[in-house]
Amino acid sequence: MLPLHLDFSFPLQDPVLVFSLVLIIILFSPILLSRIKIPAIIGLILAGVIIGPKGLQVIASDEPFKLFGSVGLLYIMFMAGIEIDMNDFKKNKWKSIYFGMNTFIIPMTIGSLVGHYVLGFAWPSAILLASMFASHTLLAYPAISKMGLAKIPVVNITVGGTMITDTLALVVLAVIAGMSRGEVTETFWITLGVSSLIFGLIVMLGFPPLARWFFRKYDDSVSQYIFILAMVYLAAFLAEMAGLETIIGAFFAGLALNRLIPHTSPMMGRIEFVGNALFIPFFLLSVGMIVDVRVLFSGFEAIFVAIAMTIVALGAKWLAAWITQKTYGWNQAARDLMFGLSSTQAAATLAVVFVGVNLGLFNEAVLNGTVVMILVTCLVGSYYAEKAGVVVAKEESEKVPEVEPVDQRILVSLHREERIKPLSDLAAMIRNPKSKEPIHNLYVAMEGESSRENVLQGEKLLEKSEKYIA
Repeated sequence: MLPLHLDFSFPLQDPVLVFSLVLIIILFSPILLSRIKIPAIIGLILAGVIIGPKGLQVIASDEPFKLFGSVGLLYIMFMAGIEIDMNDFKKNKWKSIYFGMNTFIIPMTIGSLVGHYVLGFAWPSAILLASMFASHTLLAYPAISKMGLAKIPVVNITVGGTMITDTLALVVLAVIAGMSRGEVTETFWITLGVSSLIFGLIVMLGFPPLARWFFRKYDDSVSQYIFILAMVYLAAFLAEMAGLETIIGAFFAGLALNRLIPHTSPMMGRIEFVGNALFIPFFLLSVGMIVDVRVLFSGFEAIFVAIAMTIVALGAKWLAAWITQKTYGWNQAARDLMFGLSSTQAAATLAVVFVGVNLGLFNEAVLNGTVVMILVTCLVGSYYAEKAGVVVAKEESEKVPEVEPVDQRILVSLHREERIKPLSDLAAMIRNPKSKEPIHNLYVAMEGESSRENVLQGEKLLEKSEKYIA
């Protein structure tokens, strides 16, 4: 017999029941939709549309749910930063800058013209509207990462370009918002520049030594994971204090901690597991819960604005990916993967539209059009990214790995003192005189009751070997 105090009326209020329903959706929607070839991301977004307060009202989008959604968004940006292969990123930095400028300038130009001449907005409103098209959210990144494509050049370039275009789009937001309040003066620019510089120095130069100290002092895996989360959301808060968007802070936190968390380490496994199992699905559901399909039937203006915004958003991002593809001679699958990753709108887009509405620069039609645009771009971008990702993953598996030419490296393994001279002589004899690499020495200390004595003995051997080779 059921307890009489249980309330099953909609929207559901019981936290245990709500959380159970969400977990069931997270578990079964990818399984069911994979059978009809629909990406898991789309399934979670559509599930959010159906159960949300603007759908069947199964769940109310209350503050705790919004909190999980915000946490999930920052987690996606953090994972994008921490999974970047920094060596490849350095190699591709100019390509990232090129794509970042393409995917910013093209949507800004087309969006401003359409906003002013087609939709009839004043230039400040049209430029702010265009900044929504310029930014994008890496909504499909977790799915691409699962395919093992996080380190390939086209994904690396897209992630780097995301950092550039989102930063520039949010700067446009700050400038237009300041202009509407009459705050864009010389002091405004100086304050923004100085605060952004301080933020960058704190995160990129302060976080790594702090993390090294903590990891050395505390080896408990739970404490280390909580410390990493604290660093991510502290960086997001510092970015907000600097006048930037929180997603920029989370991304920079990932870059700062990148070298301290190996991609094959248990800690990286925990980061990906918690994100993919909980935080990111909650974010995708929260994106769906803000979508109100009924806005399409609220009048011709809402439909017209929604169609125009969606066409510009997808068309401009496709054009940016196409130009980048032609510049570097990529195939269609690489272009579609870049387009899919860079066409989904969510985080920065929502920030821009809410600020625009609050400042009186946007009307209700733009707000409704933005919601529809977010739904369509998320569906189209996720579909393209996952479909192209399968093709690219197959191509990558068939490629012969490129071995980069490296300078000669010689490693001398030592265990007994009498072997220092002959082994060092042999190393010096076979060493290329033109090589800039030093001769590397190694001593393996056996673990056990006398491990400390073994380490001290090894240090003495290495010191003697270094002196002899020198």
